[in-house]
Amino acid sequence: MIKNVLIIGPFPNPISGVSLANEVAYNILSQSKKFKVSKIDTSYPVFQEDIGAFSFKKFLFFLGLNFKFYEILKNDVIYFTTGQTFFGILKYALFIFIGSIFKKELIIHVHGNHLGKEYSILKGFKKRIFHYLVSKFNKGIVLSESLKSNLTPFLPQEKIYILYNFAEDYLFEENVDVDNSSLKITYLSNLMEEKGILFLLDALAILEMQNITYEAKIAGNIDESLKEKIYNKLNKLDNTNYLGVVKGQDKKQLLEWSNIFILPTFYKMEGQPISIIEALATNNIIITTNHAGIPDIIENGLNGFLVKPKNSNSIFENLKYLNDNLDEIETFANRNKKYFINNFTIDKFGRELKNIINA
Repeated sequence: MIKNVLIIGPFPNPISGVSLANEVAYNILSQSKKFKVSKIDTSYPVFQEDIGAFSFKKFLFFLGLNFKFYEILKNDVIYFTTGQTFFGILKYALFIFIGSIFKKELIIHVHGNHLGKEYSILKGFKKRIFHYLVSKFNKGIVLSESLKSNLTPFLPQEKIYILYNFAEDYLFEENVDVDNSSLKITYLSNLMEEKGILFLLDALAILEMQNITYEAKIAGNIDESLKEKIYNKLNKLDNTNYLGVVKGQDKKQLLEWSNIFILPTFYKMEGQPISIIEALATNNIIITTNHAGIPDIIENGLNGFLVKPKNSNSIFENLKYLNDNLDEIETFANRNKKYFINNFTIDKFGRELKNIINA
């Protein structure tokens, strides 16, 4: 029997971990004879850091999407990648409500670690509405074990599933030489304050002050409110270049060029960044933070280093260590490649997603 699946959530563009995951999920289900898949794209066209914050323009945009509510009636399974704030859930309320009335299977896939925190700080009517809506889902998906607590106030444990993120197949090459002649650093994510970009740029400035040889390439959307500050810092660095948004083969070439991937995130909506897994697939050492679901997949000293959030000196100290021990880069790279193959392929993601839908 063919299942009709409707995916409701953001799709590229703009590119984010959630929008990329939705696009991949859509493609995987489309290629299966057991599913017929459609989508409602909820991507807000302007990239801003204040995701989940209310604005009148956003309200009008999402109000317009609600006129597609009839799509619910054509499908058996409604798969949501909602936001994690009150408004991030509320904007899907009509779809959730109609799906529940018509007894559709509703699945929520939480790409972060903020949903449970948001619920805990809500009060009164808002808290009751939030609980009512999220409790309407029949199944929940989180990115790793430590993130299950985001859904336990709403769903029974046996209805909460773990689905690790992935890197796309084209990024992985079996035989790629690792260049450990010097530090080659990549940052690949949206350039938001909470993703740690300002602290990374400050750490690179320390490298230059210490006359440590390195090259760095920065890629991703820049939050409009941070453009001036970021460009001011970039312009003071001799060995760092901003590439803009990269995707496809440009992204592959960038990640294969680098040997160190840095994402010093403290983003409140963070879950398990796909960019980290992409870096594992392309032989990079990972420098990131002990934040959200990241320590479920990155072990300090094994896959790279977990640095203190909001701390440029912590980033610098680990870069200095690697500069003093360049021979260790290849050891980390080979270990991370095997780790990726065993845990984070798109094939494994697709099999487990289909199993959850059919469970």
